[in-house]
Amino acid sequence: MVAIPTLSRFSSTQDAPGTESFPPLPGYEHINRYWDRVNECRAAKILPGEYYVTLRGELVTTVLGSCVSACIRDRKLGLGGMNHFMLPHSEQLENWGIISSAARYGSYAMEVLINDILKHGGRRENLEVKLFGGGQVLRHKTSVGQRNIAFVREYIAAEGLSLVSEDLGGEFPRKVNYFPQTGLARVKKLKTLQNDTLLKRESSYLTTLESAPVKQDIELF
Repeated sequence: MVAIPTLSRFSSTQDAPGTESFPPLPGYEHINRYWDRVNECRAAKILPGEYYVTLRGELVTTVLGSCVSACIRDRKLGLGGMNHFMLPHSEQLENWGIISSAARYGSYAMEVLINDILKHGGRRENLEVKLFGGGQVLRHKTSVGQRNIAFVREYIAAEGLSLVSEDLGGEFPRKVNYFPQTGLARVKKLKTLQNDTLLKRESSYLTTLESAPVKQDIELF
């Protein structure tokens, strides 16, 4: 296991005076972006069911409980991003090859993240992956994190991708900062939560996924 540095406290969402402002790639306008004063760069914060790809020197950040995030980049171009998914696939479907059009499921979240990196110039043979999350934080649904871990490890192996490090499992949520340009990932284990917002969000989101109908199918490539 590669040692991962501790993450400093997240900074203000206000832009610093004189800092460069640039638009996100098309399709990512809905993602919350802000100036991170600690790291002195623009940051994109993603929530469950979201993913983000950047060509610039941004960081991508999220908070994970039982969810998993894959951080993927083209190591030669410094192009990459992160996803955040709650379930490996829809329990309403017979197999993982037919999936919802939302990035709420890992089988889709992995494909769209990789495809977007390739669409913007990345090459599959240059991709490297770091994995985070899958904590046992939902006490009444203790298998969710382990299912996510099993899925994403199987996916990486089946696709022949290069897994360079991981920080998976355990009993604590995590904050993750990922810098696609350099490949640096910083993680902080949240051993004490200030409130139960994260747990309520994941529990509610999981209930929605398990009960919501699948509205659209897509073809993956």
